[in-house]
Amino acid sequence: MSLLTSRAPRPRTSVNQPTRGYRVFQGVNGVILTLVVLVTLYPFVNIVARSFSGERQIRAGEVTLLPKGFNLTTYRIVFQDSMFWRNYGNTVLYTVLSTVVAMVLTTCYAYVLSKRNLKGRGVLVGVAVFTMFFTGGLIPNYVLVTSLGLKNSVWAIALPNAISVFNLLVMKAFFEGLPTELEEAAEIDGLSTYGILIRIVLPLSKAVIATMVLFYSVSFWNSWFSAYLYMDRTELMPVTVYLRNIISGATTGGNAGAGVEQLSQVGANIQAVTIVLTSLPILCVYPFVQRYFVSGVTLGAVKG
Repeated sequence: MSLLTSRAPRPRTSVNQPTRGYRVFQGVNGVILTLVVLVTLYPFVNIVARSFSGERQIRAGEVTLLPKGFNLTTYRIVFQDSMFWRNYGNTVLYTVLSTVVAMVLTTCYAYVLSKRNLKGRGVLVGVAVFTMFFTGGLIPNYVLVTSLGLKNSVWAIALPNAISVFNLLVMKAFFEGLPTELEEAAEIDGLSTYGILIRIVLPLSKAVIATMVLFYSVSFWNSWFSAYLYMDRTELMPVTVYLRNIISGATTGGNAGAGVEQLSQVGANIQAVTIVLTSLPILCVYPFVQRYFVSGVTLGAVKG
């Protein structure tokens, strides 16, 4: 009789199998996040429903998630006005040019600040941080923009708001996290400083660049005060100022030629229509950069 006896193989237990406590945590976490999403979406869905609802239903508070008394009066009045489309085009132009200027200046400044052996680096960082807490004030800024001849031009919007210190610090932290060996190897191969930035650093920084583009574009798209302050002609205004004027009643009757009943309807849901019209382009762009958003912010976060 053989001393070696066959033994049945023992069933292997999966080391990756989640425990009961972890499954409970996942369930509770899923419920909480679902509630947070619903609470976050409800105001926007309500705004969209109000923008398509009738005046009586809006004033009676009957509109929740679905439109009631379906009405397109306000949309029709706004869309039929040629000035709306001209101001909308201005907004696109101002947003694109201002974002390009802001990204070029912020990227160059952040790349310089990321060099730890740079002489005077502390002074440059201090100058940037100082502007977060102290500004020249509204009147000095207006006098400066006027004296430089920037009024009634896109540069009155782009240049005074070209560098956001928060975005600058995020990009600086991101650049500091890149391997220095790559830049040293590129320098040995003969690349200049600008060549290293364009051919090595920027391709590795797609996440933070996409995030900063989103931040700047949203900021410039929603901005209205700079244009309201530095633009004198209506045809140069962005769409945010146009919609603000409709809300205040400055252009509804004159430009759109609305009657009494139409004015009543416009007054009931103009705020909802305004929010939808200004938010829709950003909502269409966001899905294309969303995958870079989280990684761009977390990788470039200021770490203690």
